[in-house]
Order: sequence, then C-alpha cells, then structure tokens
Amino acid sequence: MTAETAVVIPTLVLLVAALLWGLMAAAMRIQCVDAARAGARAAARGEPAAGVAAAVRSTAPRGARIETRSEGELVRVVVRARTAGPGPLTVELRSQAVALDERKAGEANAGEASAVRAAG
Repeated sequence: MTAETAVVIPTLVLLVAALLWGLMAAAMRIQCVDAARAGARAAARGEPAAGVAAAVRSTAPRGARIETRSEGELVRVVVRARTAGPGPLTVELRSQAVALDERKAGEANAGEASAVRAAG
C-alpha cells in the first residue's frame, strides 16, 4: 500500500459518511414538512388534539416534538426533530405549516352574511 492510498481511503470513507448523513437529514426534513402539513390539515378540520397528534406522529420522524397553536382564524403546527449523529453533527430540524381554521372561518362568514341580510 502506498502513502497516497493510505490518505485517500480514509478521506473517501469520511466523504461517503458525510453524504449519507446529509441524505438522512434531508429525508428527516421532508418527514417534518409532511408531518406539519398533515397536522395543520387535521387541526383546520377541527379534529381533537389527540387526532392532530396522531396525524403528525404518523409521518413525523421518531422522537419529533409537536407544537400546535391557534392564532385567530389560523392554526399553526410546528414539528421539531433532531438528526442522528455524534455531538456537533446533531442538528435540530424545524418545519411549520399554517392552515385556516374551517370552523372559525365558517363562523366569520355566517356572521358577515347575517350582517348583510340585516342591512339589506
């Protein structure tokens, strides 16, 4: 074995490991995005908190944290997950989705319609 080979082989191993870690992180990010969207859709339909959590957990990466908030007529779902890896390679991924709460939007539209009828 030459000296060049002794240097190149560990470098190639590190490169492949870094590429695999990046691929796994990208896949986890996509899972977080999908989970946040599923949770926002479930919350917008008026599902109970357990139903929203079940919708998120079905697509979220293992160990993900979920946060759901109502902001006026909007529902916001945030999903956070940490990548696998030693020490500094562990990165927190965060994704959020926002949806219009169908129940509150329906109430607002009904109120506007009755106000129009009363004025007309």
